[in-house]
Amino acid sequence: MTRLVDMEQRGEDSLIEGSLRPQNFQEYIGQGKVKEQLKIFIEAAKLRDESLDHTLLFGPPGLGKTTMAFVIANELGVNLKQTSGPVIEKAGDLVALLNDLEPGDVLFIDEIHRMPMAVEEILYSAMEDFYVDIMIGSGETSRSVHLQLPPFTLIGATTRAGMLSNPLRARFGINAHMEYYELNDLTEIVERTAAIFETEILPEAAIELARRSRGTPRIANRLLKRVRDFAQIKGEGIINREMTHQALTMLDVDQEGLDYVDQKILRTMIELYNGGPVGLSTIAINIAEERETVEDMYEPYLIQQGFIIRTRSGRQATAKAYEHLGYPLPGTN
Repeated sequence: MTRLVDMEQRGEDSLIEGSLRPQNFQEYIGQGKVKEQLKIFIEAAKLRDESLDHTLLFGPPGLGKTTMAFVIANELGVNLKQTSGPVIEKAGDLVALLNDLEPGDVLFIDEIHRMPMAVEEILYSAMEDFYVDIMIGSGETSRSVHLQLPPFTLIGATTRAGMLSNPLRARFGINAHMEYYELNDLTEIVERTAAIFETEILPEAAIELARRSRGTPRIANRLLKRVRDFAQIKGEGIINREMTHQALTMLDVDQEGLDYVDQKILRTMIELYNGGPVGLSTIAINIAEERETVEDMYEPYLIQQGFIIRTRSGRQATAKAYEHLGYPLPGTN
């Protein structure tokens, strides 16, 4: 079954985010702590006429790390060149990107934790001293070339900061933790997106949709598109609370923002393993997903909302999970 709130489906997202992406801090909704810190660091760098220190943006998928990188570049008034860790397959790919930078430019690497180690090692001298040493030629004719780079800012984004090597992590001067959005901020994002889509949404409907969006703007924007479709076909195009409830219920997104896969995880833990503790790999096998997918995409929100907890023995369903899915609590039969 296709997961509507699957945060790896980027085709539609790229179209949505391209038109909705804020251009500066004033337009960027939420992440107040990160914004306030970055405003100070950016202003200080501009006053000293220096490039901004290298910045690591980390947190769950869909929280606006890529958008934040674009905003940083805009606030600095410089160009941004974008790539991702898996795309940079060899050192030469990275050197070509670095060599194309102008002084002060931003190089944004999404999923930076997925860069090959041989490529990552090239970054060390580039980040620290703005140079790279590369080998050209082969055999007896090979020689080392010292390539000086202009001062630049590397912005790395990752959903798995723990997978970064210590040498790479230590070279980021700014570490910004992107957190799940508060309901008020997410509601404002829904209303802003609806206005861009020229769709009328009532305040209570915006709140309801935001509540079921898992604290994640990317999901909120995707759900809004589906609810808009529902309202156009089943109603008069106006999104009210009842229309929102009907559409999201049809899409298997419940009042807590849990979808079919989230509920399947919890039901598996409760029905097959008495609520746990149960290993993450065992859960992944039971729901036919990769272990990393469960750990990165599903588990963080379930933990944050108090449906499961991590223990030394594995994951365990909480009383809230039992109550939400209508199961009797253990020992109450």
